[in-house]
Amino acid sequence: MSDMNVNLMLAQMRAMSVAAGSPSPSQGTTSGADFGVLLKQSIDSVNNIQQSAGKMTEAFEIGAPNISLAEVMVSTQKAGVSFQAMLQVRNKLVEAYQDVMNMPM
Repeated sequence: MSDMNVNLMLAQMRAMSVAAGSPSPSQGTTSGADFGVLLKQSIDSVNNIQQSAGKMTEAFEIGAPNISLAEVMVSTQKAGVSFQAMLQVRNKLVEAYQDVMNMPM
């Protein structure tokens, strides 16, 4: 995944965060707790998407009449994309941490 795709996904996550009514880093808050809260909300959101996809898949497998294969596939792909985006964010955070730790004092 390219840097541009990661940045696009981060921008989308920020937009979803603002739409959900949570504080955004662009609103001028500088405390470290806000970053932690935003990160936790993002992880919880990915978890909720994955759980929803799992439940929808199970319902389709047992033959629920109100769930189509297309809905299951879209939900599963959405869960996969959100997980991959979170994984890339984690990788960037680890890379930034390693850069900071390798700085000379």
